[in-house]
This record gives sequence, C-alpha cells and structure tokens, in this order.
Amino acid sequence: MIAEQYAFFPALNATLNGTSAALLLTGRVLIARGKMAAHRACMIAAVSASALFLACYLFFHFEVGNIRFLGEGWARPVYFAILISHVTLAIVIVPLAIITLSRGLKAYFPQHRAIARWTWPLWMYVSVTGVIVYFMLYQWFPHS
Repeated sequence: MIAEQYAFFPALNATLNGTSAALLLTGRVLIARGKMAAHRACMIAAVSASALFLACYLFFHFEVGNIRFLGEGWARPVYFAILISHVTLAIVIVPLAIITLSRGLKAYFPQHRAIARWTWPLWMYVSVTGVIVYFMLYQWFPHS
C-alpha cells in the first residue's frame, strides 16, 4: 500500500509521460510543416515534462520503494516485456535526448536531424509505454 502523501505520484508521472508524448507528436508535426520556432518550443517543453517526470519518479521510488505487479496469467509476461523494454530504452533515451536537443539549439541541423531520426521514435515509445505501465500497475491490476 502506498502512503497517502505519495499516492498522487503514479498518476502525476503517467500524466507527465503522456504530456511528453503529446508534445513529441506535436513537435514532429510542426517541423514537418516547417514551423521551426513552434517545433523548438514543443521539444523544449517535452524535455521539461520528461525531466520533471524523472525527478518525480525517482523521488517516489526513493520514498516508497518498488511496487509489485499483481496481475496474473497472460498479463505478467506482457507487463514485464513492456516494463523491461521501457526501462532499457528510458536509460538509452536520456543521453540521446540531450544530444539531440543540444544539436538543435546550436543550429547544427544536419547532425540534429541525423540523431533525431533515432531519438524521436525511442522517446515516443518510452513515453507511451510509461503510460501503459501505469495503467497496468495501478488501474487494471490495482493494489488494495
């Protein structure tokens, strides 16, 4: 059971992940339409949402510890496959996002585009699967 003062963190974290995904998608659409300033603003906001997520996630798990997944049957391998890929790619995406953002802000556009082709889909996957992990852990197979 999660102590009452920390109970809002899982939903907050899922919201921040979902916000990051929405901003990433919007930023991708904007740059495809040639709206560089709006793209830049969306991507900075996506980095901000993801950084805030990471800080809240680390704080929550430092205070509360690990939360056991209570699903059974088919849900267990599905959950752990999503979780393992999510965590692995979340570790990878941190330096990729920093490098991609840095190159964009420095106007190194060919180098920015070259790495963004890898960063964007991985980051989108991490953001979306973060929301899925939340639903599986706290909504579909909740703790009492």
